[in-house]
Amino acid sequence: MSTRTATKSPSTDGQPFEFNLNTVRAEVELKPFRFLWGTKDDPNRRFVMKHLMELDVWDLLAAADSGNIGAMIGAFKAALGEDEFASFQKTPLPQYKLQALFKAYREACGDAEGESPASSDS
Repeated sequence: MSTRTATKSPSTDGQPFEFNLNTVRAEVELKPFRFLWGTKDDPNRRFVMKHLMELDVWDLLAAADSGNIGAMIGAFKAALGEDEFASFQKTPLPQYKLQALFKAYREACGDAEGESPASSDS
């Protein structure tokens, strides 16, 4: 997934700069990801996750220190938010379902296995 930078505008301090991170916008619509997972109260509970590219990178990097499963859990926690993640955790979840969900989430967000957002077509 690539990003786009708006045209440069002068800095507020009058000093030169090479890149203005404030002007970077996603090139695609960052649609939420929705999935169903049965809870005790609702056998078809709908959960909504923020798009993968919207998640705070610092939270993801911290979670990645715990390995692959830790990174997946960190992404779900960040994408669902505290309250939804707490509800999500109340139902036992086999690892194979977590992995399938994470794969579907990444694919829906345009981040398929083996692809890098910085990859070129060459």
